[in-house]
Amino acid sequence: MDHAIYTAMGAASQTLNQQAVTASNLANASTPGFRAQLNALRAVPVEGLSLPTRTLVTASTPGANMTPGDLDYTTRPLDVALQQDGWLAVQGADGAEAYTRNGNIQVNATGQLTIMGRPVMGDGGPIVVPEGAQVTIAADGTISALNPGDAPNTVAPVGRLKLVKAEGNEVVRGDDGLFRLNAQARQARGAVLQPDPTIRVMAGVLEGSNVKPVEAMTDMIANARRFEMQMKIISSVDENEQRANQLLSMS
Repeated sequence: MDHAIYTAMGAASQTLNQQAVTASNLANASTPGFRAQLNALRAVPVEGLSLPTRTLVTASTPGANMTPGDLDYTTRPLDVALQQDGWLAVQGADGAEAYTRNGNIQVNATGQLTIMGRPVMGDGGPIVVPEGAQVTIAADGTISALNPGDAPNTVAPVGRLKLVKAEGNEVVRGDDGLFRLNAQARQARGAVLQPDPTIRVMAGVLEGSNVKPVEAMTDMIANARRFEMQMKIISSVDENEQRANQLLSMS
C-alpha cells in the first residue's frame, strides 16, 4: 500500500473518532450538568530502523471541559445546582462511588433518591424518603420530609446529600457518564472522596450542559469536510497508481 494512502486512511479514521466525540457532546446539549468531552488530534512519528520519514495522526480525549453551564431556575424542590468544584456522590452500576454534576434528583418506586437511575449517596449510604412525602433540600444538602397530612412543623430530616469537592484534573469520566477519581488523585485522597462541609447547593435550580450547540454543529461540519478531503486524497493517489501501472504495461 502506498504510504500516502496509508497516511490519509489513518487521518480519516481518526476524523471519524473525533466526529463521534462531537456527536456525543451535541446529543448531551440538554443533559443537566454535562461536561463536554474535549478532543484533539496529535502527530505520531513512525519510528523504524532508519530515521522517521512518516507522521501519522491519532485522536485523543485529554479530558472534559469543566466550564460551568448556565443555571436554569426550575423551582422544582428536588433540583439542585452545585458550586464550581462541588460534586454529588452516586452509586455506580458496580456498587462503587462515582460523582456527577447532574442535580436532577428523582424518587423511584421504592422511595430511593436517584440521578440518571443511580442511587444518590448520603453520609451513610443511599438515601430513602417516605412514600408520598414532601421533600425539601437545604443549602448544606440536608434532606427533610413532611409526611402527607402532617402539620408543617413536623418536618424531619431523613438524610444528607454527600457533597464532595474535586478539581477537574482529579476526576475522569467513565463510559457511564459518571466521573471517578483518577489514579493520581486516589493515591493522594483515597479510594473515595470525603464529604466537604463547605460545599453548598441551590435548590430549585439546575446547572445546564456546557455544550454550545452552534459550536458543536460547526465542528461536525468541519470534520465532515476534513473527511471528504482525505477521501479525495486516497482516490487521487489510487488513480495515479493505476495510470502508472498502465504506462508500465505499455512499455
